[in-house]
Amino acid sequence: MTLFTCVRRVLGAAVVTFGTLAGVALPAAAQEKVSVAVLRFVSSGGLFLAVEKGYFKEEGLEVELKFFEAAQPIALAVVSGDADFGVTAFTAGFYNLAGKGALKVIAAQAKEAKGYEGNLVLASNTAFDKGLTGLEKLSGRSVGITQVGSSFHYQLGQIAGAKGFDLKSIDMKPLQSLPNMVASIKSGQVDAIIIAPHLAKPLVAAGEAKLIGRVSDIAEYQFGGLFTNTKTIVAKRATVERFVRAYQKGAADYAAAFLKRDGAGNPVYTPGSDAAAALVGKHVYPSDAAEQAAPKVKASAFYADPQARLDVADIVAQVAWLKAQGLVDASVDAKGFLDLSFVQGHLNAN
Repeated sequence: MTLFTCVRRVLGAAVVTFGTLAGVALPAAAQEKVSVAVLRFVSSGGLFLAVEKGYFKEEGLEVELKFFEAAQPIALAVVSGDADFGVTAFTAGFYNLAGKGALKVIAAQAKEAKGYEGNLVLASNTAFDKGLTGLEKLSGRSVGITQVGSSFHYQLGQIAGAKGFDLKSIDMKPLQSLPNMVASIKSGQVDAIIIAPHLAKPLVAAGEAKLIGRVSDIAEYQFGGLFTNTKTIVAKRATVERFVRAYQKGAADYAAAFLKRDGAGNPVYTPGSDAAAALVGKHVYPSDAAEQAAPKVKASAFYADPQARLDVADIVAQVAWLKAQGLVDASVDAKGFLDLSFVQGHLNAN
C-alpha cells in the first residue's frame, strides 16, 4: 500500500467520523455554560422546547434557566451580567436601558395576534357585580400592574385608545410581581388586572375572577423578545449565533405544536402536540404532572413567529407611544437597539 493510499484512507475515515458526529451534542466537558433569565410563561415555550429537546446542547451550549417574577428585573439581570440572555416582555425600563446601548434585541418571543390566545383582562368578582363587565368600562377603575411602564401599562393604553376613554382615568396600581397581581384580584384589592392566560384561566375556573376581555381582540402587538448584553455580542458573537440557532429550532417546534388553525380558526393539534406541551409544562407548571400540565399549556399558547422574527414596525410604535407618555427618554432610537443580523427576514423592518 502506497503512502498516498494510506493518507487518503485516513482522511476519508476522518470525514466519515466528522459527518457522523454532525448534529450530535458535544461532550459535557466541551459545553459552554450560558444562562437565560425568563418567566414561567407559555409564551417562552420555544425556549423551553429548545432546552428539553437538546438543541442548545447540539450547539455546544449548557443552558441554565433563571426564573423571575416580573419582566423588568430580567432586563436588569442581563445588563448586570447575572444572566447572559433574557426572554420576556418589553417594558419602558427595558427600552431606556437598551437606548443607552446596554442591550440588544436579537429575536422575537411572543406576540398578541388576532385569532390566538393572549393576555386576558380579568375583573374582581366585586367589581364585576358592580358593573365592570367589559373593557369599555375600565375607565375610573383600579387596575393592578407589575410596574409603571410595563407591558400591562402599554396594553391598558391600547385598550383605552380602542374603547375611547382617557388612560389617565384608570388608577394603575404597581404591585411589583405577578403573584401580587393574582393575590390582588382574588382579594378584590384592585378592580381588574391584565395577565397571561396560564395564570388567568385557573382564576376564572375557580370562580375567583371574571373574564371581561382579550388583548388580542384589541390590537396585534410584539409582546416580547430575546435579548442580550451588547458586550456579549462584541465578545462572544459566535456563542450568540449558536444560541439563536437553537432558539429558532425551539420556536419552529412551538409553532408546529400549538399554532395551527383550521378554516374556522379552531386549534389543530398534531400527534406531537401533547408531548411538546408536557415539555413546556415542566417549566410553566413545575408542580404539575405532565398529564395535568399539557392541556393547560395548549389552552394558553400565545402566537410566536416560527422563525423568531421581530415585528420591527410595532416595536418602533411602542417606543413612540411610551415616549409620548414620558416613560421613555426622547433620545432612544428604537432601531438602534435592534440587532437584526442573527435572524433573517424580520417583519416590517423597513
